[in-house]
Amino acid sequence: MTGLFHEDTLLKNTGADGLARALFEVARDLPLICPHGHTDPAWFAQNHAFPDPSALIVTPDHYITRMFASQGMSLEDFGVARTDGTGNAPDPRAIWQRFASNYHLFRGTPTRLWLDITFDRLFGLKQPLSAQTADDAYDRIAEALASPGFRPRALYETFNIEVLATTDSALDDLAHHRSIKESGWTGRVIPTYRPDQVTDPDHEGFARALDQLGELTGEDTGTWVGYLAAHQSRRDFFRSMGATATDHGIPDARTADLAQSEAAALFDRIRRDAATGDDVALFRAQMLTEMARMSAQDGMVMQIHPGSSRNHNRAVFERYGRDKGFDIPVQTEFTRSLAPLLNAVGDAPDLRIVLFTLDETAYARELAPLAGAWPSLVLGPAWWFHDSAEGMRRFREMTTETAGIYNTAGFNDDTRAFPSIPARHEVARRVDCAWLARLVADHRLREDEAFEMIEELSCGLARRTYRL
Repeated sequence: MTGLFHEDTLLKNTGADGLARALFEVARDLPLICPHGHTDPAWFAQNHAFPDPSALIVTPDHYITRMFASQGMSLEDFGVARTDGTGNAPDPRAIWQRFASNYHLFRGTPTRLWLDITFDRLFGLKQPLSAQTADDAYDRIAEALASPGFRPRALYETFNIEVLATTDSALDDLAHHRSIKESGWTGRVIPTYRPDQVTDPDHEGFARALDQLGELTGEDTGTWVGYLAAHQSRRDFFRSMGATATDHGIPDARTADLAQSEAAALFDRIRRDAATGDDVALFRAQMLTEMARMSAQDGMVMQIHPGSSRNHNRAVFERYGRDKGFDIPVQTEFTRSLAPLLNAVGDAPDLRIVLFTLDETAYARELAPLAGAWPSLVLGPAWWFHDSAEGMRRFREMTTETAGIYNTAGFNDDTRAFPSIPARHEVARRVDCAWLARLVADHRLREDEAFEMIEELSCGLARRTYRL
């Protein structure tokens, strides 16, 4: 071990450790395909230096801040701003000192693994982060961030990223994406169409968002036909800016296939604010099917992310807004829920749906059998709370026997924390190398097949799944 991270991490005890290392020697240099994430396109459009270590590493990463919240610490003490603009922003060095002093909280977590790889590989830190080493680490990182090699575009190239997809509201003008395209820079940063704001009536500001959707497209979003036309118009715009996928974060996987007259009547109740709770759930279900119909026509890959109870801490939501680490997994059913959508368009040749889950009990019971049968379905990787070495192993063990690997989408990092992207990919590749080595050691796989499969798991599957 020469730094914070041991080169044999996750590659040992396979029964074929030498093969695991040899596979990783291939995987480590392959480009990063990042088809789903939440990085800010403004970084690449403006290419400004990141302001300080805390703003880059601590404040935007809810994997980090939620741990501190769980220990009774204030999000504001880590730089998270209140939505009303009140409160005092702490000094970046004070944030870092507080972060370093509590770094022990991450022991054994994937966050610790990602951070140690980042500190070691990217910034050359060799001492574990602690209260005693905080100032030295801060100074070294700050010095690096001030140099041209640590600007967003330079890091994109250093990380060997081939393509990076952001996640963007249906109402976004994509001005930053346009600036990137017009800049002459060769990095490929593309948008993803995320319509939750205008498909979920429970979303705050839903009615106003529908008005904005109409204003942007010139369609009458007071009618069902005009509303659907507005979606198609925005999808076309996103595609013109490079998008290949849509993304849908919904409470559950329920879908519906109403007659268009029934759907129009339902939309009218929604639009008049005369809907019941059942109407709202049915509308979300119908809109998943409508989005699938559009994807079957325009070829945009549809990502479905169900099973999160969003913004579980209402006080945090009201004070700081969405996505502050208080989304909690809930049990999710897929087989009956997806049947209306799949029976409507599931055999369409151009439809591709990537399914994610936060309910691991569904892997072997439902998701692998579904993806192993329906040609439109692909399994997304272990997601969010399961984006860990153990979670990735469980995913492979519970899905491969039924779906194989070629009905899976490869890896995506799903992160807001830009410097963690290569670390997350490295962990995933190490886990897959060890898994393949075990299959070879068990004589269930030939070595030549393992080398083919690690390239697929690292790059090929994601490229093909997301039509990149």
